[in-house]
Amino acid sequence: MDPITVREIAEAAGGVIYSGSEEDTITGICTDSRVFQEGDLFVALSGEKVDAHRFVKSVFEAGGRTFLLSDEEAARSIPEASVILTEDTLAGLQLLTSWYLDRLGLGKIAVTGSVGKTSTRDMVYFILSEKYKTGKPIKNYNSDVGIPLTVAGFDHSMTMAVLEEGMEHRGEIHRLAAMTRPDVAIITNVGISHLEHLGSRENILAAKMEITDFFGPSNVLVINRDNDMLSRLSRDVPYRMIFVGSGSECDYIVSDVEDLGLSGIRFRLKAKDWEKVFTLEVPGAHNAINAALAIAACELYGIGPDMAQEGLSKMVLTGKRLAIREARGVRVLDDSYNAAPESVKSAIRTVAATPAERRILILGNMNELGEDSPRLHYEVGAYAAEEGADLLIGVGDKAADIVRGAEEGGISARLYEKKEDLYPDLPTILRDGDLVLTKASMTCHFWEIADRIINGAD
Repeated sequence: MDPITVREIAEAAGGVIYSGSEEDTITGICTDSRVFQEGDLFVALSGEKVDAHRFVKSVFEAGGRTFLLSDEEAARSIPEASVILTEDTLAGLQLLTSWYLDRLGLGKIAVTGSVGKTSTRDMVYFILSEKYKTGKPIKNYNSDVGIPLTVAGFDHSMTMAVLEEGMEHRGEIHRLAAMTRPDVAIITNVGISHLEHLGSRENILAAKMEITDFFGPSNVLVINRDNDMLSRLSRDVPYRMIFVGSGSECDYIVSDVEDLGLSGIRFRLKAKDWEKVFTLEVPGAHNAINAALAIAACELYGIGPDMAQEGLSKMVLTGKRLAIREARGVRVLDDSYNAAPESVKSAIRTVAATPAERRILILGNMNELGEDSPRLHYEVGAYAAEEGADLLIGVGDKAADIVRGAEEGGISARLYEKKEDLYPDLPTILRDGDLVLTKASMTCHFWEIADRIINGAD
């Protein structure tokens, strides 16, 4: 982060300087007292469970000298520090983030979608990085707090940034878009995640479209035209639309997709002025559309197909996404970060396309699917049977419907109430030559199962 003075923080965040020197500077932002580093602005957020103002004194004792607070009593406890007081520290942090992005003057591409947004954002980053110094999100930061922490890692050496914008409720992406004001936005798809909160896919579409709330004639929205909800959108909008998909009406047409199993995918992409076969060393046929979305967005910044292919060849996905791990003759496709019916089925197809002695699926709960959750879990189990899995292991209460679908489809299946119940059986279940998929919603922590398979018992 470029240095920012206390005076600039107060002006940008809508606060007042309570104590200290207005010329003091910060070079980072921290909201967690446990990871504070010297030079950080400590922003004390008031959450539902924890009010970070209670940690202000300990941060000061650890070397903190600049604070954004909303509690005057906490400010009085550190009279030697530089303190900016504001009514709402989260709102102040977001205003500061918006101001800092404006000061940097970066080109900004934002990515959202029910599934695939992190993978697509990673693709955008690696393509852009072939031509530009590019900032990207830390880890999976895509929220009211995560985006400011990401932006705090940007500096004047960068000319481009890719941002990820997530949501659970209406209005959240509107706030993120207000803070980031992207020049280009990508919507990967509109699925069924968050149905419990939003009630219908129409409402999910409306929530995703909030990313365009501040768009004008110079902005561009890139969408997956193959998605049934996004296909309802027309070009009759006050900004530019780019359609990506398999149909002839698309600006970028994806065809001849080959799922090469764990080796990745191959696909053909046709644009207005060129046509090229791309290879991607990332498993999952669904990533053909994700890559095409990224390629389309980056071409707006002068990056052609050859340079895009070079960037994609260097790509490493964030987190537990389609990571291939191996130990003692067993390969694990660790795709444990998140799960929705479409992404689980895609991972199952990848496993089915990969040579192996046996294909074993360890699947868990898919959360936030609303009243259709039992049916959707059952359909995943039935799909696993159609794709010829040798064994399906369900873990968790909702996974009972996955197991039922698998068994009624004619394949062997087991159900465990929790991960810890499975661990003692792993040595007897797995053998040399097995290919194992681990996938569930993030709250299930299925990477712990992958770790246990790879590393053995603790």
